Amino acid sequence: MNGTSTSSIASSCDSGVASSAEIAVNRHYFVKGRDDTWRGAEVLETREVSPGDTQYYVHYNGLNRRLDEWVSADRIDTTHGYHEDADIDLDILQDSSSRKVTRNLKRRHDEINHIQKPYAELDPATAALEKEYETLTKVKYIDCIQFGKYEIDCWYFSPYPEEYGKCPKLWVCEYCLKYTKCEMTYRYHLYTCKARQPPGDEIYRDGTISVYEVDGSEHKLYCQNLCLLAKLFLDHKTLYFDVEPFIFYVMTEVDKHGAHIVGYFSKEKVSPEGNNVACILTLPPFQRKGFGKFLIGFSYELSKRQGVVGSPEKPLSDLGKLSYRSYWLWVVLDILSRGSLSIKELSHQTSISQSDIVSALQSLGIVKYWKGQHVICVTPKVVQMHSKHFPAPKLVVKPELLRWKVKKFPRPAKAK
Repeated sequence: MNGTSTSSIASSCDSGVASSAEIAVNRHYFVKGRDDTWRGAEVLETREVSPGDTQYYVHYNGLNRRLDEWVSADRIDTTHGYHEDADIDLDILQDSSSRKVTRNLKRRHDEINHIQKPYAELDPATAALEKEYETLTKVKYIDCIQFGKYEIDCWYFSPYPEEYGKCPKLWVCEYCLKYTKCEMTYRYHLYTCKARQPPGDEIYRDGTISVYEVDGSEHKLYCQNLCLLAKLFLDHKTLYFDVEPFIFYVMTEVDKHGAHIVGYFSKEKVSPEGNNVACILTLPPFQRKGFGKFLIGFSYELSKRQGVVGSPEKPLSDLGKLSYRSYWLWVVLDILSRGSLSIKELSHQTSISQSDIVSALQSLGIVKYWKGQHVICVTPKVVQMHSKHFPAPKLVVKPELLRWKVKKFPRPAKAK
């Protein structure tokens, strides 16, 4: 971008759109996003939608991969060269004449946009794994799915069989989770499908909210389809086909037509690390409605019934971190508002691991390390102040409605 101001780029990008002949894979351009903001982006792949109509798969520099998308040539500007600062939105750069882009501003910008850490900030082993994973999954071919009455935009690559995995749109039955690439086949399936709820046992019912326990070894195809569906909205999920060692807890909303999936979590039947969640997801149409916190609370209610302390499998997604931390702080602050307890006592009472409690409280600066252990340092007034920011979830698990008995599973045999 030598010799060209950012303001001139912002004002002239619209007039510099490219023809398909000018656009090359693995090159950087300014691309117009869905919010009409021009950002630096890399073209990763092309596809021909129809004769003469080519689309380009772009990754916006520095932003989370769920924002990657297929765009037409008229959203790509080739008249201005890419520059190293293209990962910062042009509206921020334009404002740099009156306000310096400080480290704090850049950090806040990164947090808002869920910007991933560069490989240089990761340890070598993690960086190598991340690069390999990104290479295998970098292109999201399925743009959206029809799921019941919802058409849902997909966020990430999912390893559906190739004849389905490269279709711009899939139709998925919301009851049995079978998928098709043809709307007519989908309509016929809806007419013949007898399923109206997840397989397995209904273990919780509160009005229209219902939770089913589904054993991966007893309902293998359903659970595999559930994992493929979930991968469209989860970046680092790796469980697709080996579902037999897992139990799935599927949350639904019930109406006169059936039980409609809103989210789920899975857990290992036997977890050597003490994880009470392997994977957790609320489908996009149902996010910000309290279902995610309900699923988190449900996982801890099961841990309480088992008499164990649990923790979600790490690493958590960016959205998962926010949801879990908010849940942990609500639970812990609610208890602390009624009296002082140690971290060990809090863990025993809530089934939340001590490390997760410490991590959550450290984010508020109310835990100190003293004489070899973490100690909560807080007054009732401070607890009350923080509690205002972490109110009770919209949906709360009612333990008396849980119809579930602890099951003992044999430990998997060690490989010889």
